Amino acid sequence: MPVKKLTLMALLTTLLLIQEQALSFIPNVQFSTLLILLFASTFKLRDSLVMLAVYVCIDSLYMGALNPFYMIPMYLGWATLPVLYHTVIKPRESIYAMATLGFFGGFIYGVLFMPFAVIQTGIDPRAYLLADFPFQIIMAASNFLTILWLYAPLKKIYGLYVPKEATQ
Repeated sequence: MPVKKLTLMALLTTLLLIQEQALSFIPNVQFSTLLILLFASTFKLRDSLVMLAVYVCIDSLYMGALNPFYMIPMYLGWATLPVLYHTVIKPRESIYAMATLGFFGGFIYGVLFMPFAVIQTGIDPRAYLLADFPFQIIMAASNFLTILWLYAPLKKIYGLYVPKEATQ
């Protein structure tokens, strides 16, 4: 892998982590989905998944939770975004399709945590879903709106500073 590409991936993964921590005072409101889709639009699927694996590991280290019951669903939740982008969205490149993916991605992310929480804590799955549902709605709505409003302007700025050959 070229050094330029590796450095760019490291910087963008750092940006993903920093924005999450900067917005951590607002539950489930962050630009992670927006940024993951932006990065997926320029990197290959494999590279996006590597970036997410590094992101999940660093985030887990920072939060003090090197716990597979936290890391596995987090990685799976974030990894669904570039996978769906490359398989469903990319041929169309529709902002509305991406915003819809972000909306449903908020629910997918929350639901993927449920089996792990049930196994780890023994909580009733219905109670978990009921307690988590308002947070899933917040994440889904913020994903939808941030992608709808910010994806195109960020993509334009991103394209100015990130040469296409750096992501190949």
